[in-house]
This record gives sequence, C-alpha cells and structure tokens, in this order.
Amino acid sequence: MVDVDVDVLADLAPTGALRASINLGNPVLAQGSADAPGGVTVEIARAVADRLGVPVRFVCFDAARKSYQAMASGDADICFLAIEPAREAEVAFTAPYVVIEGVFAVPQGSPLHTVADVDAPGVRIAVKQGSAYDLYLTRTLRHATLVRGAESLDAFRAGGAEAVAGIRQPLTATVDEDPSLRLIDERFMQIRQAVGTTRDRKPGTVEFLHSTVEALKADGTVAAALRRSGQSESLLAPPA
Repeated sequence: MVDVDVDVLADLAPTGALRASINLGNPVLAQGSADAPGGVTVEIARAVADRLGVPVRFVCFDAARKSYQAMASGDADICFLAIEPAREAEVAFTAPYVVIEGVFAVPQGSPLHTVADVDAPGVRIAVKQGSAYDLYLTRTLRHATLVRGAESLDAFRAGGAEAVAGIRQPLTATVDEDPSLRLIDERFMQIRQAVGTTRDRKPGTVEFLHSTVEALKADGTVAAALRRSGQSESLLAPPA
C-alpha cells in the first residue's frame, strides 16, 4: 500500500473493496473464467487495490459494453476499456496501458485486399456490438456498413457480410485455423486500452488512477503481466 489520500480511498472504493469490471471477451487482456480470471487487466486491478490497501473483487463479463454498464450502474468502481470519443463523455480514462490493433479478415477468394478496399459501397463488415472497433468504424466508415452481433465471427459466419473485424491476435489465430479465411494484415485502427472510472469521481481519484497506471508501466508490472498471460511485451503502451 502507498500513502493514499483518504478522500481517494472513499471515492474509488466506497464499499471497502475495489470492484473491477473485467471483460473476458477480449483474450488479449483477460483469460480464465469468472470464478478465476487472469491476465493483464486482472493484475492491474490487483495492483491498484494493493495501493489503496483494500481487497479486489472481480465482476466479469463477455463484452466491453457489459463491462462498462456494470460500472455505469454502480456495480463496479473501475473498468478496462478502449479510449473512444463515444465513451469519453461518461468515462474518465487513464493513459493507455497497452495498445492493440484492429484488423479485418475476409474469405480467401475475396477481392478485398486493403483497408481502403473494405470501406467501399456494398461491403458489409461483421463486428461485435459495442466493441471498440464497432464504435470506431461507426464513426469513421464512409461507404461500408456494419453487421452487429454478440460475436463478430458468429455474425460473419451467419452470412450477410463480406469482412469481419476483430483484434489482431485472436483474429489471426482464427485465420490460422480456418483455411477459408485470409487476414488483411494492414491495421484499420489502434486500440488504446486504458483504465476507466465514472466521470463523477473527484479529480484526485482520476489522477491517482493515472499515476498508478504510469507507475505500473514504468516498473515492469504491465510487461510482466503480459508475459505471464502469453502476450507480447510489444503491446505495452509508451509512457504518457
């Protein structure tokens, strides 16, 4: 435990424990089960709780939007989300702790070979509803349209889409196992994953979270957590 202002402690952990909302739907950030979660977000949450001097309690979900909703409804104190303008009105973010990439996959015989090819009239892109890439593509696409589902691959395989969007690591693994698919290696976005809390927190609380994340990046905690969960240290975000 570090010397934490009592106002920050009361503001961020009002129940006496730090309730961390974990998105198990992003395998780069979290793995395991709701009963035994693991991964970089879980380790960051434990480190934040240690600095506060309180226990940590995990509430786990299979999608980012559900993780956010838990925090917004008061059932969690912090969550782990990608920084996106659509979320910033409601979420106070730290600087990112990791940066991952959004990419497309298409059928092997598809005429789509670049990100520019995908954003074309008549192209439909399958996405996971409420994901960072759903929000980003909703904001930036000029011609293509989106097909939303509980899982982007399920929506794609159900038909009605020419491409599927996802996070590079799990989508690459899917393509490696499915010879009918081909990855478009060019990224369409960088996904800056950060710790978030509600906008009604006190400025000192937000600063505590920001400085804690920066300290965990600097002292090797985040890099070690990535290694332990089988992820590349190259995902570590640069200092803010």
